[in-house]
Amino acid sequence: MDVLVVVGVGGMGETIARRQAVGRKTVLADFNEAALEATAEKMRIDGFDVVTRKIDVSSRESVEDAAAYSASLGRVAQVVHTAGLSPTQAPLAAILRVDLVGVALSLEAFGNVIADGGAGVVISSSSGYLTPAFTAEQEQLIRTTSPEGLLDLPFFSPDALGNSAGLAYGMSKRANRVQVQHASGHWGTRGARINSVSPGVISTAMGIQELASPSGAFMRGMVEQSGTGRLGTPSDIADSVTFLLGPQASFITGIDLLTDGGAVAAVTSGRVPMPGR
Repeated sequence: MDVLVVVGVGGMGETIARRQAVGRKTVLADFNEAALEATAEKMRIDGFDVVTRKIDVSSRESVEDAAAYSASLGRVAQVVHTAGLSPTQAPLAAILRVDLVGVALSLEAFGNVIADGGAGVVISSSSGYLTPAFTAEQEQLIRTTSPEGLLDLPFFSPDALGNSAGLAYGMSKRANRVQVQHASGHWGTRGARINSVSPGVISTAMGIQELASPSGAFMRGMVEQSGTGRLGTPSDIADSVTFLLGPQASFITGIDLLTDGGAVAAVTSGRVPMPGR
């Protein structure tokens, strides 16, 4: 039996799971057990074959356990990693552990069990497009450092990040693109593909929370000046994920698909000034 794994059961995670779960055994994994069981029960009522696994994506043991459990159920055909913390939800250290180290651990562990012909997607963020670029040396360190060792890299230190949770978030998301690009080689040796999607401002519980934060005015400005002029929806992100997981994307791996309605373009074209500039 083909197995779908969705890590993170927030608004995007549940929508993606429902889109991809038909005909597959679905493993939902999350740290929040109450949310995990509630989402699973709703999906079971709607006819999906769902099991759950508690996961702490910042723990190698927990992620490897979830990967091994998923592989024990059948052929791991699709993996979608949506777990993440935003600056309004967590302090700098937790963001780095979840959004940076957690992605690295998941790419490694699920890359060791993904089936031939399988595919994965990491949900990153358009914030990674609005933070300072890494140098070539920094990118190489991200590629070659162990997941746990990423926290010891000097450019991810609290001092280098100005003790800013927002900058830690953006830099982690920029690093996700480097991590996915590098992981595509290992996934490719198993006949599988891995890509990422960078959502813009999406109407989820986390997105609404961010809009109410001090950075909300900038985010609203991006949306208003974007080419689409609207917030994104979880279905918009599920559409991108469905494409990258499907046969139409069989020649696509190691890339990031920016799905933001043109919000980043509004900034880079100068229609919306970056704060502090």
